[in-house]
Amino acid sequence: MRAREPDSEGHVEVDGVSLAWESFNDTAATTVLFVPIDTCVNSGAWKGQVPYLAQHFRVVAIDPPGNGRSGRALDPEAYGDLAMVEHTLSVMDQLGIERAVLVGICVSAWQALLTAALHPDRVLGVAAVAPWARDDTSPYPVRLEAALRFEEELDDYSGWRGNNRHYLPEHWPDYAEFFFDQMLPEPHSTKQLEDVVGFTRQTTGQVILAENAAPRFPDTTAEAESLLRGITAPVLVVQGTADLCQPPGRGESVVAWTGAEHLVLDGSGHLPMARHPVLVNRALKSFVDRAVGAVPVPRPRRDGRRRPKLLYLSSPIGLGHVRRDLAVVEAMRELRPELEVQWLTQSPVAEFLEHRGEVVHPASRLLASESGHFEAECGEHDLHAFDAVRRMDEVLVNNFMVFDDLVARERFDLWVGDEAWDLDHFLHEHPSSKRAPFVWMTDFVGWVPMPDGGEREAFLTADYNAEMVEHVASSPSLRDRAVFVGDAADVVDLPLGPGLPSARTWTQEHFDFAGYVMGRRPDPARRDELRERLGYRPDEVVCLVSVGGSGVGHHLLRRAVAAYAPMAARVPGLRMVVVAGPRIDPRSLDLPDGVQSHGFLPDLDLHHAACDVALVQGGLSTTMELTAAGRPFVYVPLEHHFEQQVHVRHRLDRHRAGRAMAYADTSPERLADALVGALAQQVDYLPVPSDGAERAARMVLDVL
Repeated sequence: MRAREPDSEGHVEVDGVSLAWESFNDTAATTVLFVPIDTCVNSGAWKGQVPYLAQHFRVVAIDPPGNGRSGRALDPEAYGDLAMVEHTLSVMDQLGIERAVLVGICVSAWQALLTAALHPDRVLGVAAVAPWARDDTSPYPVRLEAALRFEEELDDYSGWRGNNRHYLPEHWPDYAEFFFDQMLPEPHSTKQLEDVVGFTRQTTGQVILAENAAPRFPDTTAEAESLLRGITAPVLVVQGTADLCQPPGRGESVVAWTGAEHLVLDGSGHLPMARHPVLVNRALKSFVDRAVGAVPVPRPRRDGRRRPKLLYLSSPIGLGHVRRDLAVVEAMRELRPELEVQWLTQSPVAEFLEHRGEVVHPASRLLASESGHFEAECGEHDLHAFDAVRRMDEVLVNNFMVFDDLVARERFDLWVGDEAWDLDHFLHEHPSSKRAPFVWMTDFVGWVPMPDGGEREAFLTADYNAEMVEHVASSPSLRDRAVFVGDAADVVDLPLGPGLPSARTWTQEHFDFAGYVMGRRPDPARRDELRERLGYRPDEVVCLVSVGGSGVGHHLLRRAVAAYAPMAARVPGLRMVVVAGPRIDPRSLDLPDGVQSHGFLPDLDLHHAACDVALVQGGLSTTMELTAAGRPFVYVPLEHHFEQQVHVRHRLDRHRAGRAMAYADTSPERLADALVGALAQQVDYLPVPSDGAERAARMVLDVL
């Protein structure tokens, strides 16, 4: 799922070439326009920038001829420098944009600079990322050798030699994968490489040959220098020190000729906007603000007389996290009544918190939907959680930038992130961003490959785990406290990857253990009173079916409903209560007589404590609520969901709690058998201590 969809989109025809564009935040006063990017990729390469910048400006992104949604021209003239300038202006004309800040990379950065030189009345500023330039800088030797032999038939087309007229038409995908592997020298760049290789698959070797033959402008270095020295708009040049495409001299020429600001990113390759999106986003936002004369908002001064203020980031994937987060906050308030708490979160968590009278910060409306992303990723009771998180990178960048903007303009005395993966990851990538004490909370540690993922998935999960280990090793004090929600024995004792410690060993070294955290529990001795309060009669057997706060569980709900009849035939007085949650319409379930439905239940934990048996997914919060309440239950982990399949199952096995079922085995008859069996089985769960919220609260407050 994209972090933001365009407000409008369309095509413009220029000299027989169809150019596709997308526009975001159409009503904003200032426009940032990503000029047609180099033909080997498309405007998706800017996915880490577009959603964030569109929070502040109108943003227009254009696919180049030959890629994306644009036409596949084979005439080299369509890719010439002056033609690309005309492409940019034609889109601006169609959209009624008088002036814009232009952004480009590599050759498209040069074309953005030419637009500013030739049409100064249309350009407010130019941001040139890793720019090509018509100057006297020599190419890297390996690239120069390949360029000189471009027309020759070779015996060996490996490596850089693949950039060859005789090889590219049939082997463009192979060369593109090699090329962009060289462009991303930073470790742990697997996702960025997958993305850019995917963009290259949307063009062909014949198109690339046409682009290679395109006329460059101007003809000489002297003419180029003269043109760029005439640019009156401000210019920003962004370069990486490990760029193997454009030697540093080219960017330095642009800086010298235009008087540009120069941002040099140490260790960055040719794609800093993909590998270092936070730095690039900050640079672009600040540059645009300066180009249009926006007045910076001063950071408020610390006021020692005010109440301490905490910013709490609660994961929106389901509603389990927020129940425990609210329990921790309530325990903190008992210890520090003067504490002010604001929440940065999103639906369905935001609605739950507002229902409870909590303050959800207005910046939350800018967050891209993580729950919506996971729902878009799921199949029939199947959610490959690791893949879903990897493909959520665009959403995570956007959401970290929301946080980053917020804490730049408002002062908080403490940040708490409960599985706020964007916050923890990007703070470790940019430790200087830390402006307040930071507490990290999680209930699992370690990405785990699924058996059918093969060597590739095993490699990727190990790479992600290695990055986590390296992050903490390089900035050991960035997390002022790392709190594991559970006990050390609840951590799986599996290796994080080749040459890495086990998850349990590493977690014991780097986390404090709060025990399991949940809200105030009903008194088991007064369960009859609770049932009466919730409307359950003493003579009925209540089977509660719930699937959490996302829309992933509707397939299981339907199977549960189908199991009602065979179960009711064996259980006198059966009452099945189906809780669809906030994102599934109960009316879509076709419920038979005898089955009751609810949508969102803010007190679902009480219903868990009151029921006689439950059928749930494999989420940790729900299953541990049932475990703590001593209720028999059947749980059906989502297929390919490593957390439910491995981490949660390990914890439940340790607690001797619940009966696990594979979704493939959940026919109505088998579900009925499992639920009847659970009803008949005596519960002998490992006790769940009740002081987890208070322990976690004290750990958090220790750093305030």
